Amino acid sequence: MKSERKSLLAALSKMKSEGFDYLVKITAIDYVDHMDVVYMIRSIGDIESSKDEIVELSLKPTDLWLPTVTNIFPAADWYEREMSEMFGIDIKGRNASRLLLEKWDGTGYPLRKSFAWDAPYKTSEDKK
Repeated sequence: MKSERKSLLAALSKMKSEGFDYLVKITAIDYVDHMDVVYMIRSIGDIESSKDEIVELSLKPTDLWLPTVTNIFPAADWYEREMSEMFGIDIKGRNASRLLLEKWDGTGYPLRKSFAWDAPYKTSEDKK
């Protein structure tokens, strides 16, 4: 299902109320000219009645932010941290938390296509 940022929270809340109560994954896909964010949600019942849904939305490279969904799915915490640190997507409404890669200097976003993999790796300790 395609969604827009302004209706994301309402769409996910509605899905949760309809029984889609398990957040499988949140990830992003960098297409250079835009970034897609994908929410994978599951309705857990018995094996025969389990269903999966995908909620997808696109973001412009000049407007990379989303509201936090941790109030709907607390498990979103780590996925949102990953999107922020690895893709550069700002998650609004989150409390600041430490980096997933604590010693990384935070220069660039490793899961973007534009990331300079041939640049020398620096840690936060190298700045001391």
